Amino acid sequence: MNGDEEDGDEAISDSELFRRAMRDVRPLEPAPRASPQARRARPRARFARAEREAVLTESLHAPGPLIDSQPGDELVYRRPGVPEIVLRRLRRGDYRVEAELDLHGFTAAASAVQLAQFLQYARSERLACVRIIHGKGLRSGQRGPVLKSTVNTLLRRADPVLAFASARPAAGGTGATLVLLQLAPRSSR
Repeated sequence: MNGDEEDGDEAISDSELFRRAMRDVRPLEPAPRASPQARRARPRARFARAEREAVLTESLHAPGPLIDSQPGDELVYRRPGVPEIVLRRLRRGDYRVEAELDLHGFTAAASAVQLAQFLQYARSERLACVRIIHGKGLRSGQRGPVLKSTVNTLLRRADPVLAFASARPAAGGTGATLVLLQLAPRSSR
């Protein structure tokens, strides 16, 4: 016996089957509409972006001792809570470098300003991985690698920095640092 037949001799169309199946169905009551006041977007802090940038700049210029590093020292850092695998991938060069800053020729003070501006730029552009070229400090004499120590110290203080590591030898070695950044929230303008 075919499912399209009823009482053995009469064929029923699909539309008739549908009508029979739906005969007891009633439409839902419409949901009450929200008032215009309730539909308004939640207010957002106007100065949140400026405040984040000010905190970043202040953290990079905060007084304190530099973390000493030597010309051949490899820089390695990951913020608490960042998985070890993320740092390993960064050290292997698995992340695509989206921008770079070359600090050759800058003083420590000028490099701090450049670094702060570069990190603000990278954050505003939502860049995930950047390279800082600071050199190995081979010609720094007794002072050691001034720019490398400055970068090492300031990156550890910078809020958006999740991890950093010296680049692979082909990409600058201990004279360049790959930095993984926390992505800034998208701004709604």
